[in-house]
Amino acid sequence: MKRIRTVLPEFLALLIVLAIPSCAPGTKTSPASPEAGEPASDKAVYITEKYPRGEYQRLSLDVSGIARPKGLEEFAVLSHLPPAQQHKSDMCWCFGTVSLLESEIARLGRPAVKLSEAYTVYWEFVEKARRFIVRKGDSLIRGGSEPASALARIKQYGIVRLSDYAGLLETKTEHDHSALFSDYRTYLESLKSSGAWDEAKGIAGVRAILDRYMGTPPDRIDVDGSSLSPLEYLGTLGVDLDAYVSVLSFTHLPFHARGEYRVPDNWWHDEGYYNVPLDEFTAAVPAALKQGFSVVFAADIGEPGNRGDADIAVVPSFDIPRAAIDQSSREFRFANGSSTDDHVVHCVGLKEGGPETWFAVKDSWRTAHQGQVKGYFFYRDDYLKLKVLMIMTHKDAVADLMAKFPPAN
Repeated sequence: MKRIRTVLPEFLALLIVLAIPSCAPGTKTSPASPEAGEPASDKAVYITEKYPRGEYQRLSLDVSGIARPKGLEEFAVLSHLPPAQQHKSDMCWCFGTVSLLESEIARLGRPAVKLSEAYTVYWEFVEKARRFIVRKGDSLIRGGSEPASALARIKQYGIVRLSDYAGLLETKTEHDHSALFSDYRTYLESLKSSGAWDEAKGIAGVRAILDRYMGTPPDRIDVDGSSLSPLEYLGTLGVDLDAYVSVLSFTHLPFHARGEYRVPDNWWHDEGYYNVPLDEFTAAVPAALKQGFSVVFAADIGEPGNRGDADIAVVPSFDIPRAAIDQSSREFRFANGSSTDDHVVHCVGLKEGGPETWFAVKDSWRTAHQGQVKGYFFYRDDYLKLKVLMIMTHKDAVADLMAKFPPAN
């Protein structure tokens, strides 16, 4: 079980984060800052949202008075493939990372190719189960993961095109991992209850479940008349998977040092994240985009200012005035569980020139299709500062930050 080491008692913090489903965020309201740097002008309203199980009301933001971008044409947009939907799955971490790699392929001047998210997700399920078995049940089992793990899995197993493996059975057109994950979890729990820790047999059982719901991934694919393994195909894309870095901004880690991203979806406790002060963190995103590098965000989207029907994500003044957002207010929300790592998206565009900076974000979650600009959100700079918890991009895009870290061993 993942332990969240924050200023809260560990058992209470764990209850908070496990109540938030990965890539399927709910609404959380953050406490307002006691320092009013500007008058509270944003209006809180309740809106009705529809779900397959019915309708419910949630606290939100009246967006009628917010000047906001109306479309992608207002942004300097980097090359990327059209948005794809994850549907009823927790695959956002892979959708965002694969989208980044597709943009990187274009940046390198190579032909565009739509890669398979499901291929990497399949092997992530396998490796997550393997750790659970090897550690005799002492490893968290959830549907989500992190972009760094997507890169690790691609490096381990290679990658294929979407046309080679969609992760959908012939009768299916949309991802739905509800039954898959239920059977997956039940099977692993049965291994734990019976003490059946034979790794080979356990992984075979897991793969049988995955094959039943996702289909069997290919061992080889045909590429222009040549038969290639997924690892061989990865080698043809020209992407260096070791060149991407994940960056944080928290005070519970030393600045300009590497440490663990303390969220449940970092299920293997990776300590390779680069931690920097908030001003460096927020400046890194527009700097990367201006150099032609897109950026992955791990963000909290279960927020009143996250409005899919309006295509925007902003921080309302009734949460915290813009002028009061700083390193401590960001840390406070992470420590008390009101900022959580809900979702991964891919930032592909920048709009500057006014009093606010906006970021065009390609999003695989359903709310990105509620507004006028289907498959996208526009994040205001205050949302990046307070609610984007991690960024991942090419190391050359943040070379000035990397120079502040001691060489990796």
